[in-house]
Amino acid sequence: MELLFFLKCILQTFLVWQLLLSVIFLRRRYRVNQLLGCFLVAVGVIITVASGSSAGASMKEAGIFWTLLMITSFMFQAADTVLKEIIFLDAARQLKGGSVDLFVVNSYGSAFQALFIFLLLPFLSKLWGIPFNQLPTYLKDGAACFLNIGSLSTGCDGAPLLPVLFVMVNMAFNISLLHLLKISSAVVSCLASTFSVPLSVYAFTLPLPYIGVASSLPPGFVGGVIVLFIGLLVYCWTPPVRTTPAFD
Repeated sequence: MELLFFLKCILQTFLVWQLLLSVIFLRRRYRVNQLLGCFLVAVGVIITVASGSSAGASMKEAGIFWTLLMITSFMFQAADTVLKEIIFLDAARQLKGGSVDLFVVNSYGSAFQALFIFLLLPFLSKLWGIPFNQLPTYLKDGAACFLNIGSLSTGCDGAPLLPVLFVMVNMAFNISLLHLLKISSAVVSCLASTFSVPLSVYAFTLPLPYIGVASSLPPGFVGGVIVLFIGLLVYCWTPPVRTTPAFD
């Protein structure tokens, strides 16, 4: 659980990358209240997930190199969302008000993700500590566990229902964020996705099946959620436009 909290804290650097990349490639300028709102959202998430957990110990265990490598990797994920926003904006101009189908964009992204994972399997298998010649056996055992067939009995509880539900919920979540990105911006989509952080933390406290022993809420959970909501309100707040009165 501490490692999950640590990863959630590191994940907030994704928002910083999105702000930087949108300024560079989209020439977007953010008001002070928007920058402050993003900062408060990140702080709220960190308070929500880090209070009561040994995040510092997790960082020490992971090492500074792997922590910085993970933070750097979020730059490419942020670039992906900014690139999708550029595609939607360019399509609106090229198609004269039309739009690209969400499922087309999502399918292309998923296809290239699967392609590069396949090409990087020799490197990834070594990184996972799995000999490359034994990879087919691991894939075969994974498929058997997914379908809950064969001699595998540990770690496959709830299959295939739970894996299928996970895939369906994950697809619905990604399509929803993609639609939000299409009608707003990459930064707004990222801010909206932060709602999943306190929800996931709260879900681990519920006596749900297959979740194991329920955890208790971190002491700063409510305070972190309040800061998160304040950050969203500050980001969405539009300062009134001052008009100069006309004189005859």
